[in-house]
Amino acid sequence: MEKIIRIGTRESQLAVWQATRVKELLAEHGYQSELVYIKSEGDIDLKTPLYEMGVQGVFTRSLDIALLNDKIDIAVHSMKDVPTQLPKGIVQGAILKRASYKDLFVVNGEWSIVNVNTTDDFFTIHHSPLTIATSSIRRKAQWLNRYPNHTIENLRGNVNTRLRKVEESNWYGAIFAAAGLERINLRPENSIELDWMLPAPAQGAIMVVCREDDNYCLDACGNFNDGGTALCTKIERDFLRTLLGGCSTPISALAEVVDGEIVFKGNILTPDGKTKSEISLTCSSLRAGDDGELGIKAANELLNKGGREIADSIRNASK
Repeated sequence: MEKIIRIGTRESQLAVWQATRVKELLAEHGYQSELVYIKSEGDIDLKTPLYEMGVQGVFTRSLDIALLNDKIDIAVHSMKDVPTQLPKGIVQGAILKRASYKDLFVVNGEWSIVNVNTTDDFFTIHHSPLTIATSSIRRKAQWLNRYPNHTIENLRGNVNTRLRKVEESNWYGAIFAAAGLERINLRPENSIELDWMLPAPAQGAIMVVCREDDNYCLDACGNFNDGGTALCTKIERDFLRTLLGGCSTPISALAEVVDGEIVFKGNILTPDGKTKSEISLTCSSLRAGDDGELGIKAANELLNKGGREIADSIRNASK
């Protein structure tokens, strides 16, 4: 009898969408599968800001435990939530083709964005200082770097919950990942793409993980691995790991293939947004031997041009 692959997923609408997409891809290649729902710590505690939770793996740990305990065969994660070091016994099975990597500013419906194309335009019209919401330390730091007079409120919950909280609040708006809203058709019309904000490493990508000794699932997932996305997200995660290593730090990275070259941008900020160090590099070849260390190279260059002081201050503050 053919094996039915058990796909572990969180219960949110977005997580189920992602797992269902993997189920469809498996079916396209002749594999049967079913969804298995697992609650994560990040779904249970919806009040504590992520950057105060010891957030490494907060959305992935429960699924990884289920995987290691043979309760599921594969787990599907938003890749930006996955720690740069996978647990022992778990390996990357596939990276799906990346969707939008951008962040969005979703405006509270009380305020209009007619003829507004950027957040600068919006805040010129509505004046500072204003209050916006996010639970991401990365978004908070970049926002305060650009708008130092604004106030940041904590916003937790799944996509649907956060959208509802924005509607019910007196905030001017909140920051969301474009991919999450677009995948489940919830991107509001009153949203502005933050072209100036660098994303979290691997934002917009989906990772499937398997047990390292499960060749059946590894072979199955290998059919839909997107090489370009896998390469770019590896560079971004190498950058993150070399600097500090956690998604609870204000580190951003983006690698893109442009006209046959890899263009990389990255930065690190202090949590209050007052100090920033950034780097931009281009790799002219896509051969593995040339591009494999780009994220590490970029991180080391950044550390030597002011990033080390920022990284040390963040590390010391967390002790």
